Amino acid sequence: MSEGDRATEIVVYSRPGCHLCEQAIERLVALHGEGYSFALHEVDIESDDLLFRRHLEKIPVVEIDGIVASELILDEAAVRARLDTVGAWPT
Repeated sequence: MSEGDRATEIVVYSRPGCHLCEQAIERLVALHGEGYSFALHEVDIESDDLLFRRHLEKIPVVEIDGIVASELILDEAAVRARLDTVGAWPT
């Protein structure tokens, strides 16, 4: 990546004690370990009423550069496809 390029960003909307959220984050970290290049951020939906209402029934919600790639159960194929689309593929 050259200077000026911004890193791909993955945001996982989750809440404490969510087993599916923990699994999704573990799998995303594993993708990072495979060489995919992205910044990973976890957002606790309990920190904001709107986020809580919007995502409670769907967590974990995984957004890649602002676009939802997966909801409820991590769709790893969809996440990989989105990462490939934005150029965050393994080196």
